[in-house]
Parts: sequence; C-alpha cells; structure tokens
Amino acid sequence: MTVTADTNQHYDLDPDIFGQFLDPQRKYSAGRYQSDSDTLELAQRNKLRFVAGRLGLTGGEQLLDIGCGWGSLILFMAQEYGCHALGVSPAPRQHEYIAEQAQERGVAALVSTRVGHFEEMDLPARSVDAVTMLGSIVHMPDLDEVFRRARTVLRRGGSLYVSESCFRNAAARKAFDERAGTEFVRSDIFGWGDLRPLSDLLTAAEDAGFSIVAVDDLTQDYHRTIEAWIENVDAAAEKIDAHQPGLAAKLRHYLEVANAGWGYTTKHYGLTCRKAR
Repeated sequence: MTVTADTNQHYDLDPDIFGQFLDPQRKYSAGRYQSDSDTLELAQRNKLRFVAGRLGLTGGEQLLDIGCGWGSLILFMAQEYGCHALGVSPAPRQHEYIAEQAQERGVAALVSTRVGHFEEMDLPARSVDAVTMLGSIVHMPDLDEVFRRARTVLRRGGSLYVSESCFRNAAARKAFDERAGTEFVRSDIFGWGDLRPLSDLLTAAEDAGFSIVAVDDLTQDYHRTIEAWIENVDAAAEKIDAHQPGLAAKLRHYLEVANAGWGYTTKHYGLTCRKAR
C-alpha cells in the first residue's frame, strides 16, 4: 500500500504554517515537561535529550530518523552530540527546509536526508547505531516490515526509539476507529493513518527480534504539548489563514480532537528497543 500522496497533504504544507504554532525547532510530536514552568520550547529540548538518553548516545553515532519532519531531531543530535544523522521523509518541502537549517547551524556535513518511504528504501544492513521514529509509524501500513527493516539497518547492540499515539486497547480501537473525529483527523488532516494499541507495536517489535528495554507513558506530556499548540494557533490564526482560508480553524479542530481522547480512548507511549543479538 502506498500512501505518499495522502500523507503529504499535511506534511508538505508551507513550512511557515508549522513555524506559527510549533516550537522554534518545529518539532511536531510530544514534548517532555519536567516542571510546571517549562515552556513548549524547553519541553521539546527536554524530549530530545530524553530520546538521546534512551538511545544511549554519547557522541558521534550514526543515526537514522524515519519520518524526520522538519528535522528537529537530526539537527539537534548533530549539534548536541555530533551524530551523523540521516532523515527520511516523503514530503519534499521538509528536505529543503532541513538543508537550509543544517547550513545555517553549521552541521551540513553531519546531516543528510532522503525523500521517500523507509519501507521502500534500500539502506545498508548494520550501518547505523540508532533508529528513531517519533510520531511516524502511525503512517506506515505494515508494522512487521517496518520493525524488520529497522532491525536490519541497526548494528548489533543498536537501539530503536519509537514514540506514538495508540488506542488504549483493542476494544477502544474497535469502538472509536471509525468515529467522526477519528475519520476527520485521518482523512481531512493526514490523508492516511492507523492508530493501533501499544500491544500491536510490542508484538511487531518482538517478532522482528528486538528486546524491549523500556515503555514510557508520555500521555500527559502530549496533552500539555497540544494545549500549547492550540494557544499558538489561536494567536497566529490570521497569519495561518493567509496561507489557506479557514486553515487555523481546521488545525484547531484537529488538535482539540486529539486532546479529547487522552487517557480515555488514546495514550502516547515511548518504546525503546535494542538489537541485542
């Protein structure tokens, strides 16, 4: 199943739109709030350091980020840890933006990207120390293939970090997968996406041969992240609508739908896996 054109309807919007409501690094996934006073920007930096810790990065590693978005993770890991970071995304505009940012930040020699779907790419086996997927596996139809390929590109002892929104369980998925709010987010915003229970991710990871190292509940962090995004959308509504009339209201509705389900129908987890053998 190919979903490139579908998912690109959102991720290939003008970069300025995302700059209006995301943090300065344009990280489009949950932050990590460590105190009541943390700003969105700090929370997103906290999250990136948290991911680095889960991966065991010490400096200079080869890193693959699948669904790299606007490059927040690969740019951060290159700047802060000296990682050689490759980002994969099907949205062409994201690659142009990342290349510009890498040049401006002085890490162009460490950061590279490839346009396309990870599942369809021929990447060298045992070529990277760490693989990340932050909020991207929801757009990948074949979980087994994704985890199998991720393990293949990892060196022995390498780590995989996945953070994703999930239905609380199979019953919640059955009850809410075709509700109006879910269909709106999937079809009107992203074009295609499939929320699964955490158990599906764990099964696919274990079947691929990974050892599960940690499962972190980041649900409240994502709720607070989205609250900050909603505030930013409201503050920049006029600028957002200048790109596309009515887009601010559409974004706000999407974010409200996402936040309404946390803890009730949906959760957000960070999953750390290791290629132990």
